[in-house]
Order: sequence, then C-alpha cells, then structure tokens
Amino acid sequence: MKILTGNDLKTGDVVWWTGSGWSRHVEDSADVGEAGEALARQEEAARRVNVPYVIDATATPEGPRPAHIKDRVRALGPTIRPDLTLKPADPSAGNWVI
Repeated sequence: MKILTGNDLKTGDVVWWTGSGWSRHVEDSADVGEAGEALARQEEAARRVNVPYVIDATATPEGPRPAHIKDRVRALGPTIRPDLTLKPADPSAGNWVI
C-alpha cells in the first residue's frame, strides 16, 4: 500500500491524502498506488500542500499504518508527551478538503 503525505501550506500541519482532499488523520488516507507521484506533483503545483511524498504503509483495521518510524511519528505526534499526540478521529483536529 502507498499513501501520500505532506504539510498543509497554510498551517504546516502534517496531512494525508484521502482520495478527494487532505486530512490531519492518517486513518483517513487512501491508497494512491502507482498514481502517487503524479498526484504529489499535481497537489504541490496547485499550492495545496508543501513537499508531498509517497510512503509505504500497511493496511490495518484502524486504517493505514506508515511503514517507517519517521512517518509514524509524523502521523501521531510527539513520542515523549502522549498527552499532545493527535488522537484518531479527534473532532477538534478537523478534517478538510483543500
């Protein structure tokens, strides 16, 4: 499984491609397959996201799980302050379509 991530251009937040827009929640991300690189270039050119890139992920019942530890930290937030991590489907985090 391949998923697309980057940073929101306005806020700097880590975002994940959902198939129709961007979300702060990795569990909302969609498999981009072989189209990921082209989609990354398109979204960056449209100035919706900064430095998008495709990563490997594993499908789980809770949603995609990034394969590399760096991207798991990006998905969940700080590792030493669990009270500051982004909770799955946190309503205060907000999902949006850009």
